[in-house]
Amino acid sequence: MIAGTERTPLPRDFFDRPVLEVAPDLLGRTLVRHTASGPLELRLTEVEAYDGPNDPGSHAFRGRTPRNEVMFGPPGHAYVYFTYGMWHCLNLVCGPEGRASGVLLRAGEIRVGADLARKRRISARYDRELAKGPARLATALDVGRALNGTDVCDGPEAPLSVLMGTPPTPDQVRSGPRTGVGGDGAPHPWRFWISEDPTVSPYRAHQPRKRRT
Repeated sequence: MIAGTERTPLPRDFFDRPVLEVAPDLLGRTLVRHTASGPLELRLTEVEAYDGPNDPGSHAFRGRTPRNEVMFGPPGHAYVYFTYGMWHCLNLVCGPEGRASGVLLRAGEIRVGADLARKRRISARYDRELAKGPARLATALDVGRALNGTDVCDGPEAPLSVLMGTPPTPDQVRSGPRTGVGGDGAPHPWRFWISEDPTVSPYRAHQPRKRRT
């Protein structure tokens, strides 16, 4: 149990735990993003856990590379990667240094700075869609590779930080398979979300890519 108020920053010890403990415990926490245009705050409503060497779905499953280097570093740092040649996704590194586990931030409710998010997410019809999915979340919060390695425990004025927020009650938390993960990692129920929250993204099973003939 962490002592403090909704505005208390989460300490590094929060992230220095097994990923399957950290992931559901991130629900309801407040992610703060400071930009040149002003701050944005998002209440996390959906996340996915990736357990490094024990997880075929993890970028770190096959070991350390220049791309995933941050995942092997200290807990409480941001791991940002570029996917499909189009989008960025934001993860928070957790577990002991060298363990390479992390939590993908999949969705949330923007409670501060929605006007800034709308300028970046002009295709969103409603505010509940501004950060509904990992690429949309990163886009809405202006998260790119420049933030890879950012220490989210470096104080409330850091480019990214996480506050205590208001976690859901245990009966509000749901879990199931991760979106788009195939192979041996598909059965793991390591996606966690707040039940009935309209900002949670729809589940999509893995679709194998068709080979060109």
